[in-house]
Amino acid sequence: MKYAFYPGCVARGAAPELFQSTMEICKVLGIELDYEPMRTASCTGSGILQEKNLRLADTLNARNLALAEKSGLPLLTICSTCQGVMSQANERLKADPEYLASINADLAEEGLEYSGNAEPKHLLWVLVEDVGLEKLKSLVVSPLTGFKAAPFYGCYLVRPTSALEFEAHPEREDSLERVIEALGASVVDFPGKTACCGFPILTINEKNSVKMVANHTIDAKDRGADAMVTPCPLCHLNLDGFQPQAAAAAARPIDMPILHLPQMLGLALGIAPKALRLNNHIMSTKKMLSEVALSP
Repeated sequence: MKYAFYPGCVARGAAPELFQSTMEICKVLGIELDYEPMRTASCTGSGILQEKNLRLADTLNARNLALAEKSGLPLLTICSTCQGVMSQANERLKADPEYLASINADLAEEGLEYSGNAEPKHLLWVLVEDVGLEKLKSLVVSPLTGFKAAPFYGCYLVRPTSALEFEAHPEREDSLERVIEALGASVVDFPGKTACCGFPILTINEKNSVKMVANHTIDAKDRGADAMVTPCPLCHLNLDGFQPQAAAAAARPIDMPILHLPQMLGLALGIAPKALRLNNHIMSTKKMLSEVALSP
C-alpha cells in the first residue's frame, strides 16, 4: 500500500513524536508513505482561515488535493483537523463545477489542475478500511491486555458526517474503538469523546479551554482509563500540554497520559517506547508503560 503523505503542520513542528511514531508503525504495517508529492503542500487553514476567507482556503486545499491527484496516489493524513478541513473543501469543490473551474484558473498559474478525484484519508480510516483489523491483529506481538484506553476523536473526524462520508463508511463512526480492541486493550467510553478539546478557543478564552481539558481528562480518569488516545495532534497538544493547568484549576491531580494513535499502535506492534518518542510528552507515560509491562 502506497500513499501520498500529508502529515500536516503540527506533526512536523510542535508534535514531532507523532511523525516519528507514524513512520515506525508504517514500516511494520507495510504502508509506504511518499512525502515527495506533498513536499510543497500548504497548511489547510486549520478551520480558521475558512472563517475569514473561504475562497482562499478552498484554493489552498484544492492545490493540495491537486498535488495528490497528480501523483496518482491516494492521499493519507495523520491530522484529524486536516482531514476535516480537506474533506469539507473537497465537498464544496465537487458540488459546484463553476466554483472549481474558477479556482483551477488560479491553480493554472502553477501548472496545476484539480479534477475532483482526490480522497483524503486519515490514518485511522486506513487502518480499518485498507489494512483491515484482521491483518492488524495478526501483526500484534505485545497485546495490550488489561490496558484501558479512552478514545478521544475531537471535532473534525466526526462531523460534518456528509463531508466525511459516514453514510458510505459507517465503520468510521467507531473506528477508534475498533482499533483499540484489535490491539487487545479495553475501551473506556465517555460522553466527551467526540466533543471539542478546547484548542480552538485557547488563545481567546484560555480559562474555558483549560476547563474543557479538565472535564475530559478527569472524566476519563474517573472511569478507570490508563490513558487517552487521540488521532488528532491538536487535541493531543491541548489535553497533554495544558493538563497541569487543568489540574490546578480543578484543584485535584489528574496525571492522565495522552497518546497519539500511532504510539498506541506501536506499543502493540512491539516497537520500543523510545522509538515512539513516548518520553516527549508533558504528562509522564512511565506509570502507564509499567502497567503494560514495558520500559519507558
